[in-house]
Amino acid sequence: MVTTSGATGRIAVDAMGGDLGPTEVVAAVKLALNQYPALNPIILVGDEAVLGPLVSQAGLNRSHRLTVHHASEVITMADKPLNALKRKKDSSMVRAIELVKNGAAGVVVSCGNTGALMAGGTLRLRMMEGISRPALAAICPREGGQFVLIDAGANPDAKAEHLVHNAILGSHYCRVMLGIRAPKVGLMNIGTEEGKGNVLITETNDLLRRVGSLINYAGPIEGFHVFEEHVDVVVCDGFVGNIMIKSWESLVKFFSSMLKEELQANPMRATGALLSKGAFNALKERINPERYGGAPLLGLNGNVLKAHGSSNRRAIKSALHAANEILKADMNQHIEADITRANELLSQPAFG
Repeated sequence: MVTTSGATGRIAVDAMGGDLGPTEVVAAVKLALNQYPALNPIILVGDEAVLGPLVSQAGLNRSHRLTVHHASEVITMADKPLNALKRKKDSSMVRAIELVKNGAAGVVVSCGNTGALMAGGTLRLRMMEGISRPALAAICPREGGQFVLIDAGANPDAKAEHLVHNAILGSHYCRVMLGIRAPKVGLMNIGTEEGKGNVLITETNDLLRRVGSLINYAGPIEGFHVFEEHVDVVVCDGFVGNIMIKSWESLVKFFSSMLKEELQANPMRATGALLSKGAFNALKERINPERYGGAPLLGLNGNVLKAHGSSNRRAIKSALHAANEILKADMNQHIEADITRANELLSQPAFG
């Protein structure tokens, strides 16, 4: 049974693995501690000789709110995940995960090697009872707000029961991060008509209807529904989800670049752009991937939050806030109860 009491309220931060280095992580911690007075205590995990001076230079004091846990090694982006986990047992990532495993922290936040984090989290924390595969959940903008996309890349070879579990995981994360009490769940497909899609989609659709008492299932959705105010949780396998999330991030950059180019094409447009600066800034904020900072790897006996490798201090600060919300909601306890009930429903005869 998952527990989050006592010392497990701490946030363990892999301070060494991101592209921008520990300086950016420490700056993010300072921002988070200043902006969120109720933020759970933070454990910075990494080389003491590097982190100590950075903490002092940032004007931070070690206290009950901030401690440093020494780790002498770093898993780089170039490392092969399983080899790195075996060879670098004193890495900041491994030590941060172990803090969660040992109950010294309740969540690990890392900008490091995605494959190593997923493998390390799965191998060391193990899967939650009743779940066989983890899933990455990402928050994306849509008309009227945001939605949760799950799975964003953890399990590309999913089975129908995995997608049912994803629907439950995504619903709970949506409640915690977006405050939607009964989020509408949609299954990503190539059409909404009965019989559309492949065998995986057909079987998943049937199973999702059987667990309808646990989730607010709205049925299959198409690609053009995703960014409309249609559903709050989009369920798919990790292959489709990873393509979707990377395409969206790329499209945001493309349109931003194209819009800037067009607005600077002549003085009249430039003047109009200046007058519309407030609207453009508001739009940029709504579609900014840094707003939520990270994607949790859900379904484990412990909380793991993956931030983008190139995350800046603002994105990491957002990831720390998300980690805090996950702990505050005691999310895993509620997930485990629903997974148990879902598996009971799925084990019963379809037309019993």
